Amino acid sequence: MLTINTRNRAVCNGLSRRDLLRVGGAGLFGTSASQLLAAESVRAATGGRAKSVMFLFLFGGPSQLESFDMKPSAASKIRGPLKPIASRTPGLLISEKLPRTAAISDKIHVIRTMTHPHNDHNACHYIQTGHAWTRTAANGNDVNARETDWPAMGSVVEYIEQHSPGSHLRDFPDYVYLPNRLGHLQGYDRTGQYAGWLGRAYNGLATDIRKKNKTDNPFFRACDDKELDFRIKGIVPETEIGLDRLDRRRSLLEQFDIARREIETAKRLQDYHGIRQQALSLVTSEKIRSALDIRREQAALRDRYGRHLFGQSCLMGRRMVEAGCRFVTVLWDAPDGYSWDSHRTSADLEKHLLPGFDQAYAALIDDLDQRGLLEETLVVAVGEIGRTPKPDTSAWGRGHWSHCFPCVLAGAGIRGGEMYGRSDADAAYPAENPVSPEDLAATIFDSLGIGHDVRLPDTQGRPVPMLERGEPLRRLFSDV
Repeated sequence: MLTINTRNRAVCNGLSRRDLLRVGGAGLFGTSASQLLAAESVRAATGGRAKSVMFLFLFGGPSQLESFDMKPSAASKIRGPLKPIASRTPGLLISEKLPRTAAISDKIHVIRTMTHPHNDHNACHYIQTGHAWTRTAANGNDVNARETDWPAMGSVVEYIEQHSPGSHLRDFPDYVYLPNRLGHLQGYDRTGQYAGWLGRAYNGLATDIRKKNKTDNPFFRACDDKELDFRIKGIVPETEIGLDRLDRRRSLLEQFDIARREIETAKRLQDYHGIRQQALSLVTSEKIRSALDIRREQAALRDRYGRHLFGQSCLMGRRMVEAGCRFVTVLWDAPDGYSWDSHRTSADLEKHLLPGFDQAYAALIDDLDQRGLLEETLVVAVGEIGRTPKPDTSAWGRGHWSHCFPCVLAGAGIRGGEMYGRSDADAAYPAENPVSPEDLAATIFDSLGIGHDVRLPDTQGRPVPMLERGEPLRRLFSDV
């Protein structure tokens, strides 16, 4: 969400905080001036093939046994209610609820052995940052983000792009979070999605699509254009608009246009640091406004993605990539408190979750391919955990299980039609080639040409390794 504050609060350089725009949980670009002024360019020339990453985050923990690691030979108490179907990948059996994905499996690479020890939803920090969580919380408590958390991968990309040669030519943010902040539909502000100690200046540009009421789940139903307004209202909730001297009876678009003209002509902008000017130009950019207008897409294509919130958000993510964004997170959140967190039953998996993902994911891969964007866009689909091999309920509800779960990669030179890693007979533990969140993060950064030797400044300006461990899975990529 975007906030333009109206209260005058002076900062040390004489500027007032009302003049500074902030992104993410606190706004668009932050006011970490010391980091902005002192930081050096940290881009590493490692020959990465990806220009952009689309990170499809299926929060809650999709079941490996109902998706990409079917075990038809396992005991009846393990294998689950869904039948496997063949795919275009030799040896890969996929859930019967993923037929479109099975049909394009020659374009994807399935990792079956993601694993880590953090067996609750706070692993959302681990999977989005590549760093184990720095806090201890029993039973998933203490979930909200703090400024001491590690920065999200997208925030690292944003930081690097802001401090790279030619950054003054940027006309679009390099970290976008769709369709809402993680946890906001449940009343939380979950960890791992922000810039953390790197500074608010590097939070992503986030839209803010909300549900209709407490029991609503917009991921499970068709959404109309009024609620899918990513353009302005998705970034600027009406209750948070504080533009000085603007008539609230005017439309949001009119307010935005007037604010842009005032910002462009304000003399005090001449005193801003160049990066602050970049931030302001990003917020007031016609390119951003156009990219966020999903109504510009043809109805038939929108139908292909699915009119539910995840499908339309995937389409919006493709628009962000087309506009030049380097890291786009598309979230499937848990507005009902469960969704992918299928403790009670597999019914939602069968009816909504797997079919909704299948439709949107297959459409996204095909759409990127047809537009010539797949070869330069790494698409990552993953949850933070998996599910227990043995069900908790007679309705095939499964508990948390972080010890073995899948991740699906496509694009940017990924070798399609293959699998990496093998789980044991019950999809409980890796039998070969375990992959950690650190390895996944290293692979993503490596694909973008960001090397292991990158250091980031902490709050005291001291260099900190971007990743403490992890190795990129280069064998998943074809030779350049």
